[in-house]
Amino acid sequence: MMPMTLQEIAQAVRGRVLVGGTSADSPSDLSDETGKMATSVFSDSRQLREGSVFVAIPGERVDGHRFVPRIAQSGAVAAIVEHPVDEASVPQIVVEQSVKALGLLARHNIDRRRESGEPFTIVGITGSVGKTTTKDLLSSMLGRLGNTIAPVGSFNNEIGLPLTALKVNSGTRFFVAEMGASHIGEIAYLTSIAPPDISIALKVGVAHLGEFGSVENIAKAKSEIVQGLLPDGVAVLNANDPRVAAMTRFAPGKVLWFGLPADEGRTELFNNGQTLDMTAEDISVDALDHPTFTLHDRDEQVGVNLAISGEHNVMNALAAATVAHDLGLSLQDVAASLAAQRHISPHRMAMSTVHNSGVSFTLIDDSFNANPDSTRAGLRALGAWGANDTEKPYRVAVLGAMLELGSEEIALHRQIGEECANLGMDALIAVGGSEELAPLASALAEGASSVNAGQSASPSGDGMQVLLAEDAGKADEMITGLAERHPRMVVLLKGSHVSGLSALAERWEQESDDGVSTSENDGEVLR
Repeated sequence: MMPMTLQEIAQAVRGRVLVGGTSADSPSDLSDETGKMATSVFSDSRQLREGSVFVAIPGERVDGHRFVPRIAQSGAVAAIVEHPVDEASVPQIVVEQSVKALGLLARHNIDRRRESGEPFTIVGITGSVGKTTTKDLLSSMLGRLGNTIAPVGSFNNEIGLPLTALKVNSGTRFFVAEMGASHIGEIAYLTSIAPPDISIALKVGVAHLGEFGSVENIAKAKSEIVQGLLPDGVAVLNANDPRVAAMTRFAPGKVLWFGLPADEGRTELFNNGQTLDMTAEDISVDALDHPTFTLHDRDEQVGVNLAISGEHNVMNALAAATVAHDLGLSLQDVAASLAAQRHISPHRMAMSTVHNSGVSFTLIDDSFNANPDSTRAGLRALGAWGANDTEKPYRVAVLGAMLELGSEEIALHRQIGEECANLGMDALIAVGGSEELAPLASALAEGASSVNAGQSASPSGDGMQVLLAEDAGKADEMITGLAERHPRMVVLLKGSHVSGLSALAERWEQESDDGVSTSENDGEVLR
C-alpha cells in the first residue's frame, strides 16, 4: 500500500474520523497517535500488523465490528466501520458501507501509484473457467520482469480484488487482477477500482447461468473487462470462443489473439484476416497428463513442457504467454516459466499420493469449485491419466454438485454423468451433502447409469460402477473400499465448495500415514 494518513484515507472513502467518540475533522484535531501512517489494509483481524487499517465488514455469520475493540493489540492504527464501536482503542473512520469504502480506498491507492510516473501495468483476467490458473501462470512470468502483485487463490470479487489492489506500492511493476462475476455490472465495478492496461477474456461458459439467466448475459458481463480498459488498452482474446471474439468491438486499442489452430480440431477465428498472435501445435500429454507442445508467436517457436497437468491448461498457458511476451518476456523465458510453474492455487488440478486408512491412491484435487466446463476438463484429464500405460489405472470420478445453473441444473448434471460414462471412467461417485444437493447428485448418477446400461464393460474390463454418496464422509468410505480392491487407482475430486470435497482433500493430507501428501510433480509437500 502507498503510505497514507488517516485524513487522506477518510477523504478517499468519504468517511469521518472519530477519535474517542469525538469527530476529528481536520489534521489539527488529530492527536500524535492518530497521525500515524497507514501502510496496509485487511478485512481479517488475524492478518493485522503494525500500521494496518482494519475494514469491519458485516457478514452473514460474523460481523467484523465485533473485533474492533481488540485490533490495537495487533498494531492496527485505525478501523473503517459502518457505525461507531464502543471501547474502540483506535481511531474509527465511519462510512455508509464498508465494502464500498474498501473499493474507494483501493482505487485511491491505484491512482497514487500511477501518479508516481514510474512504469506500472494492470492486467485484468476474466472467464467462466481458467481465471485463477491463468493468473498463477502469468504472475510467475511477470515476476521475471519486475515486482508483481497477484491475488492469493481466487480473490476476484468486490472484497478480494480491492484487498489485493491495496497491496500495490511504489515498488510494484505489475498488478495481475482476477475479476469474477455472478451478475451484470460486477466486472464493470471491479475495473472502476483497477482499470486494466491489458484485459484477458478466456471463455464464456455456463458458470452462474442461474444468476445471469442466459449465456448471452454471461458474455455481456465478461465483455465489461474489455470495456473497462484504459484508453489505448490492449484486449487479449480467445480466438476459439466466438462470444469472446465478438468482444473485439469494445476494444479501445490493440487486440491480441490466442488460440489453437484449426488442424488441432478446434474452430479457428481469422477476424478479417487476423492471424493468431500466440498458438500451440503438436500437443500431447504424458502418462501424468502433463502437456507438451510447440509454442508459436508470429515470428518464432519454442518447445514447452507444461509443469501443471491437464490439456485444457494449454489455453490458459497461451493466454498468459500472450501478455507476458507482449510486455517484453522472451519466448524462451515464457517456456522456461511454464516448465517451472509446478505450484498453482490450492485445489486446482493438484496431484498427490494419498496414504489413508491402510490404502494409497493418486489424487487429482480440482475441488475448489465446479461448473460444467471445468468439470468436463477435469474428466478429460482423468481419462488421459495413464492412457498409454500397459497396465491401466482404475479411474474414479468423485463429483459433487454444480451450483447456480438455474432451471437447467438437472439436465446439465445428467449430461456430466453421461460424459463421465462415455469417457470410460471405471467408477463414478456422485456426492450430495444436503437436501438441496441430493437431486443434483442423483442426476449425475442417473446420467451415467443411462449410458452405462448400454455398455458391457469399462476399458478396465470391470464395468463402470455408479455410486451415490450422501456426503463427502460417505464418499471417503467408498473410495477407501475401491482402493482396497484396486491398488493402482487415481481419483478426481471435482465439485462446488459446499459439496465438502475440498475439505475431504485437506483431511486426507492431514491424516496421511506419514503426515504429508507428496506431489507427483516434484516430490515436494503440498501445503
